[in-house]
Amino acid sequence: MSGSEAGQWSDWRWQLSNRTRGLGALSEFLQLASHEEEIYRDVIARYRYAVTPYYLSLIDWSDPDDPIKKQCIPDPREISFSLPGSEEDPLAERAHMPVPGLIHRYPDRVLAMATGTCAVYCRHCNRKRTWRNPEAGSTREALYRMVDYVAGNPRVREVIVSGGDPLTMQQRLLDEFLKALRKIPHVEVLRIGTRIPVVLPMRITEDLCRMLARHRPLWINTHFNHPREITPESAEACERILRSGIPLSNQTVLLKGVNDSPGVIRDLCRGLQRIMVRPYYLFHCDAAQGTDHFRTDIRKGIGIIQGMWGKIGGMCIPNYVADLPGGGGKAMMMPSYLLEVGKDEAIFRTFEGKIVRYPCPGGADALV
Repeated sequence: MSGSEAGQWSDWRWQLSNRTRGLGALSEFLQLASHEEEIYRDVIARYRYAVTPYYLSLIDWSDPDDPIKKQCIPDPREISFSLPGSEEDPLAERAHMPVPGLIHRYPDRVLAMATGTCAVYCRHCNRKRTWRNPEAGSTREALYRMVDYVAGNPRVREVIVSGGDPLTMQQRLLDEFLKALRKIPHVEVLRIGTRIPVVLPMRITEDLCRMLARHRPLWINTHFNHPREITPESAEACERILRSGIPLSNQTVLLKGVNDSPGVIRDLCRGLQRIMVRPYYLFHCDAAQGTDHFRTDIRKGIGIIQGMWGKIGGMCIPNYVADLPGGGGKAMMMPSYLLEVGKDEAIFRTFEGKIVRYPCPGGADALV
């Protein structure tokens, strides 16, 4: 790669403007026959796709089961396969949206879909319904309607800025939005959900990090799903964020054929800890239309987490959760080693399968 080509490659604006989007490129990648092109045309007519050159470069095209390809390249099953209970809006986000783009499901926090744009449209996204009909408000007017709602609800202490991907927004507009939220006296914490460190790491510039750092306390949750996504580029992007004083956590989605094995999740979590990104959640894949081919049995996720206890450090183990249908919120599914609580003892099963009796005298909290 020449110097000018290397400069282009590391330019996030070049990466965004040169994303793969059309059927022609897709047909070339997948070596589609003419009758197959019609199927894929239908898929991308319903669920758009765009992939940055960087993320595309991580695919091993010789591997039909490549985990990167499965996350970003359209699949006919998105429109041909469904499981019982699958819904367009499985978390009932629309029902908890007091103003367009703002979800208020928990008493003390809200989620602001600040934009409908992503650098890469992940095929497992639980908001695929918004790709053609955005519910997010990336205009200044829409963002300030969200600010006004938060300002009028003193119980809200945390605002999660999501989308789409907020780090695809114009930096000045994002800065203005964060500043407006920070001025609200009862807003104590801001959080950003982004996949940019994974799919467009060159966007994490020193200038962007300085801007974000002005709005601390601010936390960033990113979204690594596979150890192969931890590259020198993504690790450096995370390091820039960390050097700016912003803590990083990760939310992984359990995806069939991508990371639904103990070894992959173990290596991912170890790799994340190595680059100072704390594994936070392992999400069970939501029952969102267009993503059913990624869904696994809940017991598989439980087995993966159970198999990590005692074999990997606690800071490497994410919480396995399901986001419940109908706006029920997150439910922890990590297996419990507590089998029974009796009058004077609790009974546990260790990670090695041994039964241990733990003294637990009744009323101990009341004893002097």
